Amino acid sequence: MAAERDIDDLPRNDANYTALTPLWFLERAAVAHPARASVVHGPVRYTWADTYTRCRRLASALARRSVGHGSTVAVIAPNVPAVYEAHFGVPMAGAVVNCVNIRLNAATVAFLLEHSSAEVVMVDQEFFSLAEDSLRIIADKKKGAFKQPLLIVIGDQTCDPAALQDALRKGAIEYETFLESGDPNFAWKPPQDEWKSIALGYTSGTTSNPKGVVLHHRGAYLMSLSGALIWGMNEGAVYLWTLPMFHCNGWCYTWTLAALCGTSICLRQVSAKAIFSAIANQGVTHFCGAPVVLTTIINAPPADTILPLPRVVDVMTAGAAPPPSVLEAMSKLGFRITHTYGLSETYGPSTVCAWKPEWDSLPADERARLHARQGIRYVGLEGLDVVDTKTMAPVPADGTTMGEIVMRGNGVMKGYLKNPKANAEAFENGWFHSGDLGVRHADGYIEVRDRAKDIIISGGENISSLEVEKAVYMHPAVLEASVVARADEQWGESPCAFVTVKDSVDGSDEAVLARDIMKFCRERLPGYWVPKSVVFGPLPKTATGKIKKHELRAKAKKLGPVRKSRM
Repeated sequence: MAAERDIDDLPRNDANYTALTPLWFLERAAVAHPARASVVHGPVRYTWADTYTRCRRLASALARRSVGHGSTVAVIAPNVPAVYEAHFGVPMAGAVVNCVNIRLNAATVAFLLEHSSAEVVMVDQEFFSLAEDSLRIIADKKKGAFKQPLLIVIGDQTCDPAALQDALRKGAIEYETFLESGDPNFAWKPPQDEWKSIALGYTSGTTSNPKGVVLHHRGAYLMSLSGALIWGMNEGAVYLWTLPMFHCNGWCYTWTLAALCGTSICLRQVSAKAIFSAIANQGVTHFCGAPVVLTTIINAPPADTILPLPRVVDVMTAGAAPPPSVLEAMSKLGFRITHTYGLSETYGPSTVCAWKPEWDSLPADERARLHARQGIRYVGLEGLDVVDTKTMAPVPADGTTMGEIVMRGNGVMKGYLKNPKANAEAFENGWFHSGDLGVRHADGYIEVRDRAKDIIISGGENISSLEVEKAVYMHPAVLEASVVARADEQWGESPCAFVTVKDSVDGSDEAVLARDIMKFCRERLPGYWVPKSVVFGPLPKTATGKIKKHELRAKAKKLGPVRKSRM
């Protein structure tokens, strides 16, 4: 292909071209608002000047131990200041930050640490035993070839000091001591190439080993700014960390908050009481969360709430398709919901259901239905489509023809670490394949209808489990619901609903309640979409609040097939 012509032959030079990286946001915040609170955690309060100094110390301390370009630093911790600092300090040293899900078991964490070749493990004091067990698994596997990574324990004033003392006795370096070994004026350097990796994160790996998603500086820069633009975040926003920072780097808001000179309010554990308290007492303006967090807020006992809210609080939700009933209930409480959608492979959310003023005059249920769609692409994502899985042709914008949701652009990962086969599949035909099935509506907005693996095929007809879930959620007794396929003697498969009922509901007679839920759905869904079986109990979830459908599918399999009627 011939080179594109231009009106000039002016070259790039150091004065007019610099690799994009979100690391510069921190330096600017320290100049603009050195005394403003950057990170607050219980009694601990840092300013932007403090955070910049601490991140430079971290980068320097790592560099002095030859941790830099080509190195991975694993972080196993809940939402505490050290995790926020790692998002800057680690890449300032030239290394890659890998925030690990704290809910994983030792065997899975061992796989991640070995696969990523982690040279440093930063671990919160409460999860030190998890790191120990994981490293022991690797050591037993590798025998004499195992090289112990540098082990740094993060202390927390809000926790029992016994766990910290135990870790120190076992030879770990205390995080604050490690920082003291670094230069507060460390002359960090941005990457020469914005394609350089900044972060590594692992997919859930529900059917096989997790895949390592590699993200670059350019994408982190663009998506962190896109996240502020599509949410209408203002300079100085006060953000509550209900979303784990280990989940897609906190949907890039770790970096966004530095760009906005905002304030991070850390939460080790998420509860409705803690959320309402932070809103009332710490001036929170924004937080993110999966629909399960919203459900927790909606169903919180009056003693845990502070209503009416002192201000409109912006809430971004993603991670699973929220039922319209949940969006409507949150709006009634005074929260302003922004509905987004994305994957680890797209830096977290990469589409948004952009609100249209003309929707304001619609009935509440219609507004909620429109709001439950996944919408249009982020500013920082150049390509979004719904395509036929065989031909790659865009599906008609009729709201019914299903295809696969695909993306392309700067907001898509570099690829999966050490996994060429998965990369070839993910990037086939020049698009990133999400594995999600959806439709495009006449107004151009997309809507997720299911994961490809979650579609229920009953009598040769496709059933969207998400659409069935929306109907089940509307039942007044239902707190949470998830629908999967169950074997069916007559139809091959039929919907099986797993339901958690509200605390206020008497669920002692499950048979009566199940029949009532089926009757309720029959009034709202095609007959063959109605669940043939309802199972009651708590729903298994990931650390980010996603329901573990693979576990529910396994339970449905154990139940055996729905028997064919003998009538």
